[in-house]
Amino acid sequence: MIAAKTSLNRAALKGGAATFVIAILATPVAAWAQTPATTAAAAAAEDETIVVTGSLIKNPNLVSASPITVTTAETIQLRGSNVAEEVLREIPGIVPNIGSAVNNGNGGASFVDLRGIGANRNIVLLDGRRIAPSGLAGQVDLNNIPLALIERVDALTGAAVTTYGADAISGVVNFVTKQDFTGVDLQLSYGLTERGDGERYRADLTIGGNFDDGKGNAVLSLGYQVADPVYQGARSFAASALNTYSGIADASSGSPTSAPATFTGTRPIDPITGRPSTNPAVANLGQGQIDPNLNFGTRAAYNPFNFNPYNIFQTPFKRFNIFAAAKYDVNDNLQFYTRGMFSKNNVSTIIAPSGIFNQSVTINLNNPFLPATLRNQFCAFNTSTTAGVYTPRFDQATCDAAALATGTSDPRYKTVTTSMRYRTTEVGPRISDYSTQFFDYRAGLRGNITSSIDWDVSAAYGESENRQTLDGYVSITRARNSLLTNNGTSCINGGGECVPGNWFGAPGSLSQATADYVRVQSYSFNKASLGQLKGIVSGDFGLAVPFATDAIGFAVGAEYRDYFASQRSDLLSKTPGELGGAGGAAPDITGRYNVTEVYGEVIAPIVQDKPFFENLTVEAGARYSTYSVGAPGSPSYDTFTWKAGGNWEIGYGAKVRGNFSRAVRAPNISELFSPRNTGLTNLGTDPCAGTLAQNPALAKQSLRDVCVAQGAPANIIGQIAQPAAGQANLTTGGNIDLQPETATTWTVGAVFQPEFVPGLAITVDYYNIEVKDAVSSPTPGSIVGSCFGTSPDYALANVNNPACALLGRSPATGGLDGDPADTLGLIASLSNLGLIKTDGIDLTISYSRDIGFAKLGIVGNANWTFSQTFNPDVNDTGSFARECVGYYSVNCGFTGSLQPAFQSSLRTTLGFDVADVSVVWRHLSGFIQEPRDASESGAFFPGFAKINAYDYFDLSARFNVTERISLTATISNLTDNQPPIVGGSAGSTSFNSGNTFPSTYDALGRRYTMQVGVRF
Repeated sequence: MIAAKTSLNRAALKGGAATFVIAILATPVAAWAQTPATTAAAAAAEDETIVVTGSLIKNPNLVSASPITVTTAETIQLRGSNVAEEVLREIPGIVPNIGSAVNNGNGGASFVDLRGIGANRNIVLLDGRRIAPSGLAGQVDLNNIPLALIERVDALTGAAVTTYGADAISGVVNFVTKQDFTGVDLQLSYGLTERGDGERYRADLTIGGNFDDGKGNAVLSLGYQVADPVYQGARSFAASALNTYSGIADASSGSPTSAPATFTGTRPIDPITGRPSTNPAVANLGQGQIDPNLNFGTRAAYNPFNFNPYNIFQTPFKRFNIFAAAKYDVNDNLQFYTRGMFSKNNVSTIIAPSGIFNQSVTINLNNPFLPATLRNQFCAFNTSTTAGVYTPRFDQATCDAAALATGTSDPRYKTVTTSMRYRTTEVGPRISDYSTQFFDYRAGLRGNITSSIDWDVSAAYGESENRQTLDGYVSITRARNSLLTNNGTSCINGGGECVPGNWFGAPGSLSQATADYVRVQSYSFNKASLGQLKGIVSGDFGLAVPFATDAIGFAVGAEYRDYFASQRSDLLSKTPGELGGAGGAAPDITGRYNVTEVYGEVIAPIVQDKPFFENLTVEAGARYSTYSVGAPGSPSYDTFTWKAGGNWEIGYGAKVRGNFSRAVRAPNISELFSPRNTGLTNLGTDPCAGTLAQNPALAKQSLRDVCVAQGAPANIIGQIAQPAAGQANLTTGGNIDLQPETATTWTVGAVFQPEFVPGLAITVDYYNIEVKDAVSSPTPGSIVGSCFGTSPDYALANVNNPACALLGRSPATGGLDGDPADTLGLIASLSNLGLIKTDGIDLTISYSRDIGFAKLGIVGNANWTFSQTFNPDVNDTGSFARECVGYYSVNCGFTGSLQPAFQSSLRTTLGFDVADVSVVWRHLSGFIQEPRDASESGAFFPGFAKINAYDYFDLSARFNVTERISLTATISNLTDNQPPIVGGSAGSTSFNSGNTFPSTYDALGRRYTMQVGVRF
């Protein structure tokens, strides 16, 4: 029977260095889990491995030349996790990315961000092999990982690119499945929160066994998981949207898109005071007074909309998955193996109702729903740019006559065009349903060339198809049609199906018929596929250097991968600004590229079994890749990566290790092929906004000239509102001329297994990653800061400053938010001008011993991140490296959520004859507002300027009811810690929601999970 020839213990390394290469290259990391469960205890005892959570496992971090963080199946079970993303979220060194705690910004998939430099800069593997990605960015959706069959999760940093190919700049996350599984395993779990919501169900059935006298083994695993939503309104700290800057729920905390409607008008600027004119004809407007943001309508005061209660902290989730694997020894020198997986999952996001979000509308003055006071305000709109001179749009007589017009042909018929905000609570919340079908299949042959040289060839193909259904959105075209009516029963435009509505009254004024008319469903489809061919020869040369006993090992191979991704949308989704509150459009995209690679690695023991040189081993590897981008006139390029490293076992349980590599990452299909598109980003302060009293810099002609050059009407300066709800438009797009990123990564560390403390293992490693030519776009703060400089003087503002061309303003309101059809907002183009750096230290501690009445097992992981800087444009003298470790702002977390300076997880387990009791202590260091963000915006967070350090405790107990039945109970967040409160403008919308950061901190509170396991 052909299998991994050795395990990675000291005896194995003495027996043949080539086995190390096989483990790293042929079946990377998977060979570490080859020991059958029935012999695990014996094998572990022989290997002097570490006791973790009541069971004996091999810890690859003790033998690898690169640091590896290991999460075992025992840890996964005791935590009571439903999906792989939840397992990874709490590993130090991994920054939370899109997952179950992300609502607004979740596209139906979950990703991992190793080292916080982007989910697109690491690779997710299954048994050391790639699987099909999800979507245009080439990332693997963690929702597709078959968690029930996972033996171990290894997160490896450094020197991974030459082994696994592009995208592994920050490393790889490898899910290792159980091998040679025999028997039947049924796992059932149920969980809910202390407050009775967020119910979660999970059922997994795994069946496996040997056949044909042990020549073959097959396994089948079926899984079903369900999670219910948790609404932000169900948590007191999140029930009301809070203002990050004031610390309270005030007029700036919710959304200005509310009900009744508000409309934007302008008044001429007084040349003496620099403020809007106080002309009595404008100031005395009756019921609809102009509010401080110069929006007016049918309410006397500005009333923000509280969107929090509609949003959710835990996205509803449903998944069915199948995993099957088999292998068969055709003869002593040939084995056939295969693996297939299928997953169908549904993720929903729920956000506050749709509406008209500061978009241009036309209203006829004879609309029967239009209040007389508001009609008079429309007629009084300023149309003059002459300073101090007030010229109404229509005089009062014309305005009164227009109210009596009988139709569009009536000479008295008049219309006005304005920017409108209205929240359509009558339509209900916006719901996005993401249904994903995924499959991935691999088959291969492996065998022996000689007794010390093996070969392995395989082919794989996988697809992921995601269908997005948007419901509860308002069609802006239909809303505009509904606003134009002469009689209140039929529309001027829109045909017979159009239903006019009262858009000027209190919430609920729209009839059900009108709500049904403007409410639409929209669809888009994303498809991604990956085809692979791979062949490798590995073994040893049968020769050793003079001072070593083990032979020099090698591996050489070739690989071909073909990536394809596309996005198709209906007309509603692909039309900018057509769906009220949908953010950017979803244009049609198609892209393809392929890569052909050859690679090799060698590992050579230099000195062995000598004083202070029990084992000195060096290793090296190289990979040459040729990329072909599948588009006419598209560039093709070649890349070369390499690594060098080694281990020095000094003796007495001490070892030093290190690695250095040159890495690359090729641009993905989204970065290459996405057309220009306008969506949303976060921006708290617009230098062109406010009155002269609020923003004295507006008195400077240079600043006013820049605002006008960016598209703001000259007569509106001093009346521009700050971005609504802290969100501005963001225009981005792909760049077919992008080239691969280049990076240098290196690690150096030590392993201690002192003989005088049996069962203790300590590893400490320093890592350093620098990404040059990074494919990136500037952050919102960088765009604004490069043009204007810092508050309060905004000294850089000048029409000749090229950075100021990266902002496009609304021609109606002068703001950076509004209709994406005519407001570009911040323009963030992709380029290879970025520079990313991060470094830090990883520490792991494992200890086990028999303390008499129980077996004690301790395993701890900690990460210190010293720095994480990002410079979007190294060629721009106005650009800068933004440091984000320990800070929070809308500009930090440019790839994910918060990056703490220190994070740790310590699990302590007592193992008894019939039970295990385990406690986990998780620690996060504190955060403060990013100092540069405060200087750029001129706004500190007085209410939420600091987040203190946080500690969480989880308690688990597993009882062996019988030899075949176990019961596991878990209490997560034992002390029911509430998350820190920072308001809604302290970070990006995806990760700053419900007044906190729910991906980093526990927003659900104390949770209970009960699991039953039955094994035969």
